[in-house]
Amino acid sequence: MDQPVETPIVVEDFPAFKPSLRIAVVTETWPPEVNGVAVTLAKLVQGLCRRNHDVQLVRPKQVKNEVPQHNEGFEEVLMRGMPIPRYPELKLGLPSKKNLIKAWTLRRPDVVHIATEGPLGWSALQAAKVLKLPVTSDFRTNFHSYSQHYGVGWLRKPIVAYLRKFHNATSCTMVPTHALNNELAQHGFLNLKVVARGVDTTLFNPSRRNPDLRAQWQADDSTVVLISVGRLAPEKNLGQVMACYEALKSAGARIRLVLVGDGPLRESLAQRCPEAIFAGMLTHDALAEYYASADLFLFPSQTETFGNVTVEALASGLPVLAFDCAAATDWVKQGINGWLVPESQSEAYVTTALRVATTPGLLTEVAQTTRAQVSQLDWNQISEQVEEVFNKAIQSAHAPHSKLRQLFSKIKA
Repeated sequence: MDQPVETPIVVEDFPAFKPSLRIAVVTETWPPEVNGVAVTLAKLVQGLCRRNHDVQLVRPKQVKNEVPQHNEGFEEVLMRGMPIPRYPELKLGLPSKKNLIKAWTLRRPDVVHIATEGPLGWSALQAAKVLKLPVTSDFRTNFHSYSQHYGVGWLRKPIVAYLRKFHNATSCTMVPTHALNNELAQHGFLNLKVVARGVDTTLFNPSRRNPDLRAQWQADDSTVVLISVGRLAPEKNLGQVMACYEALKSAGARIRLVLVGDGPLRESLAQRCPEAIFAGMLTHDALAEYYASADLFLFPSQTETFGNVTVEALASGLPVLAFDCAAATDWVKQGINGWLVPESQSEAYVTTALRVATTPGLLTEVAQTTRAQVSQLDWNQISEQVEEVFNKAIQSAHAPHSKLRQLFSKIKA
């Protein structure tokens, strides 16, 4: 009788087992606080949880009696905090080294990721050093650039020195753009890795365009709606937005200006341009409609590490006018999805706005190809890149021990 034929097992058909990581994420800002760091970090944490990692979020309490969240694969550790000067709606974490050592001794993470460089972030760095935990970091805010806008430009060098010391103590610092990577390298920052920010292309989508919203703005098909989104603060260079609007108005263009966000400059901006629409803070759903319903996104800030609003606008099919820096450098393609102006050329920024907004059909034509440029910025892909950074940090931390074991083995042999 014929012997049964065994089917060979093809080992390659079975993917290698990929263990989940225990990741401690340390940040001093988190939703419902509205800022680029909080929003993008929340998206990253969600992505890591979807990839089956356990995330422990360490952050300051936002309200006095706040209760930490505990879900499967996610837990919060809440620390003491205090309001940030000039940003009272945000909290600054207080030094918590001892508490972190205690927490991480009881539940040791595989890697510590620090998203902000305040007192809580510094405490996390020191606690991880004591416990010999691998540490990675993010460079998310240009504090050194902000200093000149608040009358403390003399602090720029000390701030850069502190940030360099902070980040060089970690195994890898993730930066969102190639331009920032080069700038920090020139300042002596080490172990840099470019990892872009993601964007929710389902939420921010041209299909969100709302004729009723445009009607509320008193804008018809012949009206060009300029929109600016972000904190109404000195570092955002909003004088450029006003200058663009005033130039277009003087040229007789049918124009409307929409400002989304809030901040210390709101009153002075309203006095300068009382006919502008001040939308204040918006939910993400409402913001998506605002982007898609406008015609040109003005982003004149030159202090961003990335500028999440840039890619949100692009994903919404909204052409962008920006200075050649931060996310705009990497993602705005001249005449394809927007326009770039060399940094500090304020007159060129205004003349470019005047040209593109008054050229018949130009904004509509460019809007057709705007979204395609950022389709690759899917949050799952970004989470995968960050996961690779974590794994390399863990491997590097274990490497010295492996070398010692090999050395002892040779001695015994």
